[in-house]
Order: sequence, then C-alpha cells, then structure tokens
Amino acid sequence: MLSAVSVPVTSPLHKPGNPAKALAIMSMEQLIAAARVSKAWPFEEARKLLKRYPDGKPGGAPVLFETGYGPSGLPHIGTFQEVLRTTLVRRAYEAMIGARPEDGRTRLVAFSDDMDGLRKVPDNIQNKAVLAENLGKPLTRIPDPFGTHESFAHHNNARLCAFLDRFGFEYEFVSSSDCYNSGAFDDALRQVLRKNKAILDIMLPTLREERRKTYSPVLPVSPTSGRVLQVPVEVIDAEAGIIRFTDEDGTVVQQSALGGMSKLQWKVDWAMRWYALSVDYEMCGKDLTDSVTQSGRIVQVLGGRKPEGLIYELFLDEKGEKISKSKGNGLTIEEWLTYGSQESLGFYIFPNPKSAKQLHVGVIPRAVDDYWQFRATLPTQELDKQLGNPVWHLLRANGGFVAKEAPGAGDSLPVTYGLLLNLASVLGTEASEENLREYLQSFLGDGSITPDVEVLIATAVAYTRDYIAPTLSKRAPAANEAAALTALDAYLATAAEDTSAEDLQTEVYEIGKREEFGFESLRDWFKALYQTLLGSEQGPRMGSFIALYGVANTRRLISEALARA
Repeated sequence: MLSAVSVPVTSPLHKPGNPAKALAIMSMEQLIAAARVSKAWPFEEARKLLKRYPDGKPGGAPVLFETGYGPSGLPHIGTFQEVLRTTLVRRAYEAMIGARPEDGRTRLVAFSDDMDGLRKVPDNIQNKAVLAENLGKPLTRIPDPFGTHESFAHHNNARLCAFLDRFGFEYEFVSSSDCYNSGAFDDALRQVLRKNKAILDIMLPTLREERRKTYSPVLPVSPTSGRVLQVPVEVIDAEAGIIRFTDEDGTVVQQSALGGMSKLQWKVDWAMRWYALSVDYEMCGKDLTDSVTQSGRIVQVLGGRKPEGLIYELFLDEKGEKISKSKGNGLTIEEWLTYGSQESLGFYIFPNPKSAKQLHVGVIPRAVDDYWQFRATLPTQELDKQLGNPVWHLLRANGGFVAKEAPGAGDSLPVTYGLLLNLASVLGTEASEENLREYLQSFLGDGSITPDVEVLIATAVAYTRDYIAPTLSKRAPAANEAAALTALDAYLATAAEDTSAEDLQTEVYEIGKREEFGFESLRDWFKALYQTLLGSEQGPRMGSFIALYGVANTRRLISEALARA
C-alpha cells in the first residue's frame, strides 16, 4: 500500500543560501586515468569499445552507437531507458579517450524499422480501418490514420523524434525505408544475396518445420499488392540483385530486390544493418538474447563484425511480474512525469542494468529524493567516487565532463519530496500547488520557489491526490501515546513559529525517551506520531515537518488526535 510516508526523510529541512562546495576541477588526463579503471557499469561497457579499437576506429571514423525503434507503436519508457543507457556508455567512452561530445568522435543513431510490414492493427489507434486495409505493407507506405503525416510510420517517427528531443538526447535519426528506397542498403543487400545459402544454414535449424517451408532471408515486396511477402525466394543474380518468387495471386515474379523492392527478415535485417552502417555498439533487452546470437553469426557471414553490447533485464510490475502492454501492468513515461521529475526517472534506471527493476508509482518518491541527495554530495566526493555517482553520468548525458560544463553539480533543494508529500497529505482535499507554495514561501522566503521546487510541488500534489489521500487513516492514540502527545503540545505552546527544525527534532526525541511514556524504543514513538497525526505507517523527520507545517498547525493536529483518544 502506498502512503504519504513511503520515503523516509533522513536530512533536515533547511533554508537555501549555503553555497555548494565547488566540484573539483580535474584535468582531462586525470579523467581518462580514472575512467579507465572505474567500476561504474557505463565505463565497464565503454572498455569493450576501447578493447575493440585500441588505436581508434580505422580511418578515423567515429565509433557508432545504435538504438532501434519499431514505429508500429508509440515511444515509451523502454525507449527512454535504452537511449539513455546507450548515451551514458557513449559519454563514458568519450571520457576514456579524452574526447568531448562536440569532437565528433562518436555518433548515436536512432534507427526506425519503418520498412517492416504492418502485422496487426494497434489497439490504441483511431481510424483502424485505414490500417486494416493495408496490413502487410511497409509502415511508410500506409496512410496516416491521424491525418497529420504522409504515412503511419512518418507520424510515429515524428513522435519518436519529439520524444527524444524532449529529453535533450543528441542523436541522428535514420529511417530503414529511406535506406532501402534510396539504395543505401543495396550493396549490403547484394552481400545478403551472395550469402543466402550460408544464412539459411544458420537460420533454418532454429525454426519450426512448418516455418522452414516458407522462410527466406529476403522478403520481396509484391508488385501487385505492395505487401511484404513471407514466401520462399530464389536468388537469380546476386550481383544484379535479381530474385524470383511466387506472388499472392500465384504468378511467378522475377524482379530486383534492390531499391525498396524487398526487405530482410528481422534477424537478417539487424545483421545487415550492423554490416552496412558499421555499428560498434548496441544494447537490447533480455527478450532479444537469441536474436543477438543469430544476428551475430549472420553479420560474420556477411563479412562484418558483431557490435559490442549489453543485454539488460526487463522491467517488472509491483508484484514482480513481467510488464506487458496487453496486461496494462506497466508504468508509462507520462505517469512517471506526473508524479516525479525527469531526472529521477534517469536516476532510477541507472543502476544495475543486468538486474530486473520493479516499475510502479511506489518507487517514484524515493527516486526523487535519492537523486537530489546524490547530486548534492557529488562535489564532496573524490574523483573515483564521482565516476560511480549516477548523477555524474546523468548531468553529462548531453554535456561535457569538466565541472564548469556540468552546471548543477552540488545543487540541493530546501525541502525533500517526502516531506512535501507528508505536508500535502495532511492538507488532504485542501492540498493544491498554491497552498504548498505558500507554505514554502512562508518558511523559506521569497525567491525560494525555483523551477526544480515547482516540479516537486506539482508532482507532490498529484501523487497525494491519486495515491496517498485514499489510503490515509488516523488512529486514536493509546493512553501512553496521548500523554506523550500532550507533553509535545505543551512544549510547542512555548515554541516560536521560527524555531529551527533541529531544535524541534531534539525536543521530539527527548519526549520519546522519557520513561513515563513507556515507549520500548524511539521507533515506537515516531510510529505513534505518524499513525495518529499523519495517518501513515512511516513519515518524515518530525522537526522538519513541524517547521514547515507550522507550530500552531501542528498543535491543531495534536488536538484532533487527542480528541480521538
């Protein structure tokens, strides 16, 4: 069950104005040396590329990173995490070789598989009849059901680019259809035709008997229907690119496989792309493990080299079950950004890519506060610790490596997300961005509501409204708890409104330790405070909460609790 206090607050509320310690300026030589021995996973991955090209890529060509996208659907949180993780490896590699993003020593290609034939009509699409009439055709040759672009693929490709731009990723968009239709893949296609039998020898043993009967590495485009056909293909002239097959109407057709008149089966297509583009690094999810193996064998047959890469674990839901679109048990990126910050999403995704992560709204508050804690401590860390800090990587995802090129290192917020959630939960139905802003301004002063704090306010209100308020239930205090609450109220009656969070916290501790109240541990005292005052099982530092909510307001909460005793 989610609650207002799902995130324990370990640091006191503080007023802004204490300048963060400046991030130690490092030389590029120091960075290179530290990066090459760092155990952070982006550097571990980047070292694969250093081993691949000890003297740099031949001819001075940039090292090519790739991430793939199927444009039959809309970009989602999986798209974000793959592009982010690939970007982090890219930047780690640049750090290892002493390059900066602007040096052009690396490239990141966001590749859209928009030459694929549409297999089924997506559930969340308007004007489904338009797509149903064009099943089997390449996605770029199907009208846009939304009526905004020249094709269904162009619509979704635009959504992909807008999505990646939203997060500031640096990338080059490449369309599969453009490569096929323009002839950019023709030389690679000829090589596939030359190696047709060798590719069949790799693939056929992996297929069921029925599938073997129709399998071909090359999928011709029907000259009559325009559909991508799953039919046996005979290679007539590899050098000229001529193939023969039986069309849908039974006609035997001999035509070119070049210039957009065919596409390749998925695993062969992936291998051909690695070969044609000279891809050096591409990661993928665990569900594509077999594809990586087969495509890796095929690219070697073509005369290319399998890229380096990482096979990452997939997301799980709150129950530990695999996330499925059909089940609807996942978390969309829009949902995360409703309840948490963009930075917190990257922070949550960063650690241990080879371990499965539960992805549900309950993880968001902790991710928000942990991100800011790691960001605040970054300047105080030694260089090797900095390189292991997720924020070091996230701040540099689209920037440089030296301190002055990474503004924000050492920044902190005057209030935690967890504390704001508790405040919002106490306000209940009255919680709004406006009144949370008023509380903060009253305590922190004008100018304290920065854009980052505004994000915290908006997301805290949304999270409280949707997930906390419905779960809150304040219980009556037991006799000893009521006595302790009475003592706390007596103290607050003498306390000024501007009493510091630290002084308030000290007094809360002292009351909990008094033998007459009979608490076995301070934990029991704080649990009583959370359950009777906030309606939650866990909560914030009470001193910080009282300072923010106000002494008088806290006394009112105590009075209401005592009335239930």
